[in-house]
Amino acid sequence: MTENYLPVLLQVAIAGGFAAVTLLVSVLFGKSAKRSAMKDSSYECGMLPLMEGQPRFSVKFYIVAMLFVLFDIEVVFLYPGAIIYKDYLAVFGAGIAWSALGFISILGVAFLYAWRKGVLDWKN
Repeated sequence: MTENYLPVLLQVAIAGGFAAVTLLVSVLFGKSAKRSAMKDSSYECGMLPLMEGQPRFSVKFYIVAMLFVLFDIEVVFLYPGAIIYKDYLAVFGAGIAWSALGFISILGVAFLYAWRKGVLDWKN
């Protein structure tokens, strides 16, 4: 029975050994490098770090992100049905089209509500 687990244990041992050796080499050679204020400063894609670390985002940013996820999930749910629509139509009849249109209409109402509330207006 143990011969079945031997390849898995060998792979875990190799991965653990690689991680340990990599960390050990990093600790040993990392401390020997010369330190300076420029090397110890944070690197922000070539920009000088002048402000605090984490800027505050507007609530609208998160609302737009949630709307993006919502409509992205809509595509994920509708795409498989659109691919095999003819097969479903033969089995279930027009009920599949009405359920898809119902799903789209509910999300359309949510989109119109967000639009009316000004969530998608970036000027303010």
